[in-house]
Amino acid sequence: PKSYVFADPASRKLLALTERVAGAEVAVLLNGSTGTGKEVLAKVIHEASSRHSGPFIAFNCAALPESLAEGMLFGHEKGSFTGASSSKPGLFEQAQNGTIFLDEIGEMPMQLQVKLLRILQERKVTPVGGQRDIEVNVRVLATSNRDMAHEVNQSRFREDLYYRLNVFPLQTRNLSSRKDDILPISIKILAKHIQEGKSVPFITSEARELLLNHNWPGNVRELR
Repeated sequence: PKSYVFADPASRKLLALTERVAGAEVAVLLNGSTGTGKEVLAKVIHEASSRHSGPFIAFNCAALPESLAEGMLFGHEKGSFTGASSSKPGLFEQAQNGTIFLDEIGEMPMQLQVKLLRILQERKVTPVGGQRDIEVNVRVLATSNRDMAHEVNQSRFREDLYYRLNVFPLQTRNLSSRKDDILPISIKILAKHIQEGKSVPFITSEARELLLNHNWPGNVRELR
C-alpha cells in the first residue's frame, strides 16, 4: 500500500503475510507494543480484502466505561436508558459488509466479551433494551499490547473468545528492531507537516545518526 511505510526486510515480510491473511475470511489478533503499527496492518487487511469497498469502523475498548461502550458497539432501542429518545444502530451494524477494528481488546469488560463471542458465533447482534436480533456480516480484527494467553490464564479474558479472535495471530515489531523503517517513516511524518507545494526539509547526517541510534521505547508515536 502506497500510504504506508514497509522499508525494512522484517516489515516487508510481515506485510506479505498480512496481505495473504487478508484474503481469508478469518478473525485476526494483532499483538505488539503501543505505536508499532497494529492499526496500520488492520487497514492493510481491510483494503486488501474482498470487503475493501465496505466500511472500516474502529473502536478503542479502553476509551469508554462499560455502559457507554455496550450501547456504542451493539446499539440501543428507544427508551432503553434515560436519555435514549430514539433507537441507534451500534458500530457492528454500521460496519455491515465491512470490517470492525477492536483496539486493545484485552481491556474489554467480561460482560461485553460474552456479547462479542455471541456475535462471532451466531453473526447476530441484539441492541441494548431490544428483543430483536440483527444479522451482521462483519469481519473482526482485534489488537492487544498484552500477553493475551497470560490474560486468559489469569481469568481476565475468556478462553473461548480468545480462540475465536486468535484464528490468525500477527505480531508487530518494535521500531528499534526494524531500523530501515526509521528514516522513511521520519520523512513521511515530516511531509505531513509541510504546506502543499513546499519541499520536505533535508534530514542532516547528524540528525539521521541520532534517529538511527535511539532505541525508541515509544515506537512510531515517540518518533512522531
